[in-house]
Amino acid sequence: MTSRISARFAACAAQDRPALVTFIMAGDPDLTTGQAILDALPGAGADIIELGMPFSDPMADGPGIQLAGQRALKGGQTLRKTLAMVEQFRRKDGTTPIVLMGYYNPIYIFGVETFLAAAKAAGVDGLIIVDLPPEEDDELCIPALAAGIHFIRLTTPTTDDRRLPAVLENTSGFVYYVSMTGITGAAIKSHAAVGEAVKRIKGHTALPVAVGFGIKTAEDAAIIGRDADGVVVGTALCNAIGDSLDNGMATARTIEAAAALVAALAAGVRRARA
Repeated sequence: MTSRISARFAACAAQDRPALVTFIMAGDPDLTTGQAILDALPGAGADIIELGMPFSDPMADGPGIQLAGQRALKGGQTLRKTLAMVEQFRRKDGTTPIVLMGYYNPIYIFGVETFLAAAKAAGVDGLIIVDLPPEEDDELCIPALAAGIHFIRLTTPTTDDRRLPAVLENTSGFVYYVSMTGITGAAIKSHAAVGEAVKRIKGHTALPVAVGFGIKTAEDAAIIGRDADGVVVGTALCNAIGDSLDNGMATARTIEAAAALVAALAAGVRRARA
C-alpha cells in the first residue's frame, strides 16, 4: 500500500541515507510533556516515529523502556490518550509516519475493530506488536492490513531462512530487524554481523529493513546505516528523558534533552554513506 511510511523511506533513499526511526513512550513523563516531545521529534530530525503503548508487563523491553512505561502509567496514560496524542500531532504534521509499538493485551481489551477504526482516524500508519507471531495473524495483522494500517514484523538473529518466509508473509511497511537476542538496551556485539543479516533479509523481501536494539549514539547510527534502510533508537531516548527528570517530574531540560539526542542521531544517519 502507498503510505506515509513508503513515501518517507523513498525520500530517504533518494537522499542516499537511512531513515531515522525514533521511539518514545506515550505519556512519558506526563501527557503534556510527552505530547511536546512527540511534536518536537520531526523538527529535530526524526523521519519516522514509533510511539510506545505503555503496558504493565513489557517482556521484550529493557530497564530504560520499562521505566518510561512505568512513568507513563503512573501519570495515567491509557491507550485512548495515546491515540489522542497522535490525533493532536496530526493537526500540525500530516507527513511524518507514526507507528504504535507495544503488546497485544491493551488492544485486545480495547477491542480490535474499535481500536483499528480509532487508530486509522487518529492518523496511525503502522503497528508493531511484539507478542503476536505469524501464526496469530488473524487476531490483528490481517484486520489491520484490511483497515489500511501497516503491520510491521520483527525478525531476529534466530529467524533462519526456513522461518523467514512465514514472518515476512503479511509484513508491510518495513521489516524491523532486532540486532540481538534478548531485550532492548544492550550493546551490539558485531556491527558486521548485523550488516550481513540485513543483506540476507533483503534477499527475501523488497521491503525496507530497519535495525533496532543497541543503537545508542550517532556513531552507532552511522555504522548501522551503511547497510540498513532505517536505524531505530529507543532506549537511548527514553534514558535521555529519564535523566532530565527531577524526582520523576519533567524539568526545563526534558524536551530539549530528547530533541538534542535526535539531532545528533540525525547527523549520524546523514553521514552513514558519505
